[in-house]
Amino acid sequence: MKENVILIGFMGTGKTSLGKLLANKLGRGFVDVDQKIESTAKMSIPEIFETYGEKYFRELEKNAVKEICTRRNLVIATGGGTVKDKENFRLLKNSGVIVCLTTEPEEIFRRTERRGERPVLDGGNDRLETIKNLLAERQKFYAQADYTIDTTDWSPLQIMNKICEHFKL
Repeated sequence: MKENVILIGFMGTGKTSLGKLLANKLGRGFVDVDQKIESTAKMSIPEIFETYGEKYFRELEKNAVKEICTRRNLVIATGGGTVKDKENFRLLKNSGVIVCLTTEPEEIFRRTERRGERPVLDGGNDRLETIKNLLAERQKFYAQADYTIDTTDWSPLQIMNKICEHFKL
C-alpha cells in the first residue's frame, strides 16, 4: 500500500507518538501537521494562537495539509481540529486511509494536563467540560474515518498492531 496512513482524533489520543512508531514499523516517513505548521511559522502553536488567532492558524493548517497531501507513503498525524475543514478532510481522504484514534474524555484530560499549553482548551474554567464539548462537536468529522480505534487502555504497540492487522500492512 503506497497511500498514506492518516491519523486523526482529538488531542491527547496518541496521534504523534503512535504515528512515529507506525512509520518506523512500515518504513515510511512521518509528518506531524502541527510540527509542520510550527516549522513554517517559526513559532509554537500557542504563540500563533496568541499572536494571530485561531483563524490564521487554520489558514496555516490548510496550507500544510495541501502540501503534505501531495506526498505519498507517509504516516501523517493531524491536529485535533484539522478535519473540521471540509477541504482538509477531502485532501486527506484522497491521499490515503484515515484512522481515528479515540480516548475517553477523562483520559484526554489526564494526558493533556501533563503536556503544556493547549490553546483550544486553555482559557476556560472547566477543562474536562471543554474537552467533552469539543469531542461532541467534532464527533461527526471523526466518524468519517475508515477505521476507528480506542487508545484509552491499549499500549501504542497494541494499537499499532491492530491498525496493521486491519489494513493488512
